[in-house]
Amino acid sequence: MQELSKSRKSTLWRSLVPYLFLAPALIVLGLTVFWPALQALYLSFTVYGFDVTQPPLWIGLENFQALLSDRTFWTTVKNTLLYLIGVVPVLAILPLLLAILVNQKLRGIRWFRVAYYTPVVISMVVAGIAWRWLYAENGFFNQILLGLGLTARGIPWLTSPALALPSVMLVTVWKGLGYYMVIYLAGLQTIPADLYEAAAIEGSDGWRKHWDITFPLMRPYIFLVTVISAIAATKVFEEVYIMTQGGPLNSSKTIVYYVYELAFQELELSYACTVGLVLFLVILTLSILRLMSDRSEVL
Repeated sequence: MQELSKSRKSTLWRSLVPYLFLAPALIVLGLTVFWPALQALYLSFTVYGFDVTQPPLWIGLENFQALLSDRTFWTTVKNTLLYLIGVVPVLAILPLLLAILVNQKLRGIRWFRVAYYTPVVISMVVAGIAWRWLYAENGFFNQILLGLGLTARGIPWLTSPALALPSVMLVTVWKGLGYYMVIYLAGLQTIPADLYEAAAIEGSDGWRKHWDITFPLMRPYIFLVTVISAIAATKVFEEVYIMTQGGPLNSSKTIVYYVYELAFQELELSYACTVGLVLFLVILTLSILRLMSDRSEVL
């Protein structure tokens, strides 16, 4: 009996050890992520009075009702959807083509990989300021267009409601191109070379072999990159803050920037939490899709 009791204690201890190692990280996450998230959920059903230092008042679903009639909110939703439509397909396909190019066994190909990956390690603040200079009225892009005679005057890249959002999208694509290229490159290097050799014997060579072999085998990676880039595009903030600050006329204002504006500029903390809750549900859905893609890849 005594040996059986010791065996049970030993088994119980071994089962508890992993949770003891996880406990410090769970405590930190609980204090910095889970508890603030629960507070934000509570605040979305409240409102602050004239003084934000006083406890908020419970108002139920009034913030959500106000959200339905908030034109600025629906403008940010539209802009965020346009961001998804404009950025995600490009980042799902273009890095794959780039990865195929840099996957060739050529002399000095590693330098090309480093060059394409360099924008990833550049701070978004530095990149945003640099691109804002490039987009300026007398900036590099307009100087090139004027020099080639393609336009009679500078194009208002960041001050035109029609061009501001696409201009910011281009920066996001440029910044993420190398990151997703590396993911695709890792996938390409898992494809056996024998498949390409067999395809060449069957007459599938050049770019056709990629259509017959590469693209079908890279579908899990394409889906993964699509979901990751969609999450990143939904949470875009730095580019908008540095380059346009949501203007002109809210034409480049996204949901995350609207949350920042409500919380830190207008001090509408409760309403900002309500908008943030909607954003959380969208990102949660995309995260579930990502987990499903990881699971399908394992299976």
